[in-house]
Amino acid sequence: MKKIAVFTSGGDSPGMNACIRAVVRTAIAKNVEVVGIMQGYNGMIKGGEHFIELNSRSVGNIIQRGGTILKSSRSKEFMTKEGRKIAYDNLVNAGIEGIVCIGGNGTFTGAEIFYNEYGIPSIGAPGTIDNDLYGTDLTIGFDTAINTAVEAIDKIRDTADSHGRVFFIEVMGRDTGFIALAATIAGGAEMVMLPEVKNDHLELISFFKNREETKKSFSIVVVAEGNFEGGAAAISALLNKEIPSFESRVVILGHIQRGGSPTTYDRVLASKLGYGAVNALLAGEKNKMCGLVNNKITLTPFIDAIQKKKPLNPDLLDLVGILNN
Repeated sequence: MKKIAVFTSGGDSPGMNACIRAVVRTAIAKNVEVVGIMQGYNGMIKGGEHFIELNSRSVGNIIQRGGTILKSSRSKEFMTKEGRKIAYDNLVNAGIEGIVCIGGNGTFTGAEIFYNEYGIPSIGAPGTIDNDLYGTDLTIGFDTAINTAVEAIDKIRDTADSHGRVFFIEVMGRDTGFIALAATIAGGAEMVMLPEVKNDHLELISFFKNREETKKSFSIVVVAEGNFEGGAAAISALLNKEIPSFESRVVILGHIQRGGSPTTYDRVLASKLGYGAVNALLAGEKNKMCGLVNNKITLTPFIDAIQKKKPLNPDLLDLVGILNN
């Protein structure tokens, strides 16, 4: 290959810029030109000024920045055959022979379909705070997101302690509980509500009905946004219905978990995966996600990364029950 493209797509995550930087500088070291596609699949369809030549200086001073210098979007047009045909023509006209795509489930699904139709190979780097992709221990942005969540929990704890209150803190994660579980342990929360655990609200009701026996003056419960009961506000309402005297506060952390400067771990992880993605692409690999398993770079077919369920660590689930006593 003489020229490749790199783009970011879907939800932004801290560390994407570090990955872009690694992709560009690895490719240049291999005498390969790099084109950055602005605004993901939308930019691929629009072409023109959305295709920018990248060099070592283009990606200088970005490793510490959150978000993505290539911007991101979700493209409905790319979901159509007509849209993908336009994207293909733009790539061919630009002389692009392979793609590094940084994103999550939707990004890799699009890349898989695109290859099956037009044969342009892609290697993915898992950029999502949700940590929900099979084939990698951690995704780019997850470590930063849980650090942000824990910092917020620590601050809320001060108010909870001062007023003797119950706080339900909702964290992101879509339909997975990786952020919630890690934040619960690191933030010292009493309980966690996870999408992967059904009927955990029954344990929560029992916990608060017997709260006087625990002699706890305040409580913090972390709720994953995809919880079966519908989030922190729904959980709080459920407790109010079951225990009329129950009083609580709800805090939804929301998109602050996506922003901010990436942690050292995310910068190193993103750099490794950007480097690994380019090497895999130049070695003839295609339709695979570059991940890190047991601290080694691995390649997982897009189909497996998307469709296979990544389980929560059962030891961490047990640990929550032990530490909340």
